Amino acid sequence: MRLSAEGIVVRYPGSRRPALDGVTLDVPEGCLYAVLGPNGSGKSTLMKALLGAVPLQAGRALLDGRPPATWTRRERARAVGVVPQGESISFPLTAREMVGMGRYPYLSPLGSERETDRAAIRRALEQCDISDLSDRDVTTLSGGEFQRVRIARALAQEPAALVLDEPTASLDIQHEMAILELLSGSAARGMTVLVVTHGLDLAGRFADRMALLSEGRVAAEGPPSEVLRAEVLEDVYRWPVEVDVDATTGTRRVIPLARGGPPGPPRAT
Repeated sequence: MRLSAEGIVVRYPGSRRPALDGVTLDVPEGCLYAVLGPNGSGKSTLMKALLGAVPLQAGRALLDGRPPATWTRRERARAVGVVPQGESISFPLTAREMVGMGRYPYLSPLGSERETDRAAIRRALEQCDISDLSDRDVTTLSGGEFQRVRIARALAQEPAALVLDEPTASLDIQHEMAILELLSGSAARGMTVLVVTHGLDLAGRFADRMALLSEGRVAAEGPPSEVLRAEVLEDVYRWPVEVDVDATTGTRRVIPLARGGPPGPPRAT
């Protein structure tokens, strides 16, 4: 599934500038695509715009070449799994029941699970390392455990695309890496994965392509080697940085510097 934005403009009531101002990008099938940028740069709004969740003043968003409004809710739920930034549950619900909600687009009118549904739920629980939490009330889970349940729910949908806003928030190193390896592997098998994140280093390590937003506009777009450059990041984040490049893997590591401090190693270009 291809996700694309063509000259998108979004303006919230009372705002002095657009949240998105002419954003164009293309997320091809089988790509892990990261959207980066400072707070307020438009990352979450872009995610909502691509899904048709906010009105556009100009431009268009396309899901596999079709505007979001032309998809039925069931069609879209089968095609795109979404993990929003924040979510709260105010009623009793086990982790297994919450993951099972990802199968709703496939259930019969009577709502009974079939073996294919149960198998998809088991796989999602295993993929996110939460099988042992199946019977736990989600309100008793830690932030990281709850985050993995939410990701498992999206995986249980067996979608063609995943759109995730800060998916590794609250995760420890083990589960942060496991989730990103899972997303990277899913993209390698043909799934389209769009990740909104503040994690510059992890995006540089796992993303195939990325867009760096600044005040609602695309400041840089392309592979990590083109986007994660010191002069680009300093201009967007308004803070001095150095960028190290691992000689073996080519992975880029962004190092914030003390403003006015001693010079670091030579910049990566």
